[in-house]
Amino acid sequence: MSKRRVSYFYDPDVGSYTYGLGHPMKPHRILMAHELISSYPSHLLLSHPSLTHFRPPRASAQQMTAFHTDEYVHFLSRVTPETMDELTGRGTQFLVGDDNPAFEGIWEFCTISAGGSLGAAKRINEGRSDIAINWAGGLHHAKKREASGFCYINDIVLAILDLLRVFPRVLYVDIDCHHGDGVEEAFYTTDRVMTCSFHKYGEYFPGTGTQEDRGRGKGRGYALNVPLKDGMSDETFKSVFDPVLERILAVFRPSAIILQCGADSLSGDKLGCFNLTMQGHAHCTSFLRKFNIPLILLGGGGYTVKNVARAWCYETACALGVQHELVPEGEEGGMMPWNEYFEWFGPRYRLEVVKNNMEDVNLRIADPSQDSEDSPENSTHRIPIPHDVGRSWKQTEIDRVRERALQQIKELEGRIGAPSVQMMDVPRESVAEHTGFSNGNKEGQERQIERQDELDVRLAQHSRFVYHLQSQSSSSYYSNRHRHISPSSSQSSPSTSDDERDMSDDDREYDSDNSHYSSALRSTRSTRSQARNALNTNDSRGDSSRRSHQPQPQSSSTSSASAARKRMSILTNMVFDISLCSGDTTTTMTAAQYMGSKDGKMGRRRFFFDTGIGSELGAMNGLQANGIHGTDTLPSSRGASPFITGGGSVSARSVREATEDLGDMGDEDTVMMMDSRAGTPR
Repeated sequence: MSKRRVSYFYDPDVGSYTYGLGHPMKPHRILMAHELISSYPSHLLLSHPSLTHFRPPRASAQQMTAFHTDEYVHFLSRVTPETMDELTGRGTQFLVGDDNPAFEGIWEFCTISAGGSLGAAKRINEGRSDIAINWAGGLHHAKKREASGFCYINDIVLAILDLLRVFPRVLYVDIDCHHGDGVEEAFYTTDRVMTCSFHKYGEYFPGTGTQEDRGRGKGRGYALNVPLKDGMSDETFKSVFDPVLERILAVFRPSAIILQCGADSLSGDKLGCFNLTMQGHAHCTSFLRKFNIPLILLGGGGYTVKNVARAWCYETACALGVQHELVPEGEEGGMMPWNEYFEWFGPRYRLEVVKNNMEDVNLRIADPSQDSEDSPENSTHRIPIPHDVGRSWKQTEIDRVRERALQQIKELEGRIGAPSVQMMDVPRESVAEHTGFSNGNKEGQERQIERQDELDVRLAQHSRFVYHLQSQSSSSYYSNRHRHISPSSSQSSPSTSDDERDMSDDDREYDSDNSHYSSALRSTRSTRSQARNALNTNDSRGDSSRRSHQPQPQSSSTSSASAARKRMSILTNMVFDISLCSGDTTTTMTAAQYMGSKDGKMGRRRFFFDTGIGSELGAMNGLQANGIHGTDTLPSSRGASPFITGGGSVSARSVREATEDLGDMGDEDTVMMMDSRAGTPR
């Protein structure tokens, strides 16, 4: 196999953190994998001439705010086990449920995980590596302003955003047993990033990832989900992975690929339900490697730690093309060298993860009655059955899923070429600073006024004007473009507001933390609704027969959306219905009830914590106190610092003290070469 320049990122401190006694997530598994990789002979793995070993710089707070909100990053930098109840409002925001505890060193752990993925993206952007590896990354469940599924900072989204500075199109592939909902939601409305997730679906965390979830707006069709069932074997997984990825690479033509190698899809995992062997799991790495496209390998789930270490060690060899020297071809495993955790790999002490006798439910005969629930697009242009298939052939569950996925990819061929952009210089200042939205202290405002000329003021006013137009017209734009309204649907009920009648069902229900304009749409609809209510109030007061004003009734959908949000637990499979206001009372329901509901079946994303930033942008009255303890938030999360005092001014000293131990990705000196054996800087 041809050689590839491989960059391997590892921080020796990552194995020192723990989620707590009894928690299935073990950062120690990354240390075990590194020790196993380091134990192989000098010509293999870490000492291979094509591999460069790095200790990545720690990600800074400002780098995290490229995706996450300022108040959430500020919260992570302050939270401790003692202050968790106070800072989370009794578990109603930021950290919901028992999946994500506030353990000691949570901020340092997040900086290590995100720093490795950002360092890998940096090496790919600069063309110094063909493949970059960060087994401490791959935390794909984290949301924009909330932790989820053992994930606090979504390092994958941060790495993709960094890749988009250089590459026009990025493909994200997820082979974790759980759906990569955080990454999909982050890029649900763009055509520059295509997400493809192979996961278990059906009474399983996070309850999303059906084949009906395909993206929205410009991103329609660029979110591909392949829902699978229990007992997935190597042969079955390969029969759906290879053809789907071949078509994606031919149609989408990505410039870079990120592969999330979650190891909970291996056989015998504590929380997984697949039956993949080590070779079947690593086949995805070898398959994508042969296309010679820049590739980033990230970690993810995996809760049987000895199997996680085995799989990631073997996939490191696959990245270098030396896997046959670790495990001879045709054999299930190879002899394991002695290492610091040798006794953990008993009783066989071999580099292998073998399959068990689970039944592969994916090979069951599909129920023809379920085809009636498919959308109309599946009734036409169906992929025909090959001619060499006998008359006795019956479609299985995996055949139907594969056919549906290939058909969805085929629909992208009709578009005018793959999406592309012209590469441009990265802005030197945030959008908030450039458009005059920032509201610093009095001295900062005076200096800003001195630097502005007449053209700057006019551009800022025009930007604000265009922003309001886009916020008010986005709903009707996507409704007219992607919704065919039937005659019956045009007759809306009296309780439905004017704004809701302009929006399709998909627009109303997609209200994600990670949609860049959902907060603005919510606040705009709220402001316009208040204006109509005020107008109705004035009219009623003018009528002599109606002196008392009665509040306008709200629609059921609006009241329910503002009353609660839903979260599913990866540990208990219980769904939490959490109030947005008080948060004192929470109700739960079983996963079966959740999956049977519309929210669970369709994988809707809504009921997230609203910061109210959009309403402040519309009023232009300065910053709004939000989050915890008067933490203020700026309209732009990229250029703003999360460490902002209650008065709205940025304290340079607090920012410097909070980030003095974190490395800067732009500083070459912070990237240190590591000794391959001892794990110390050299």
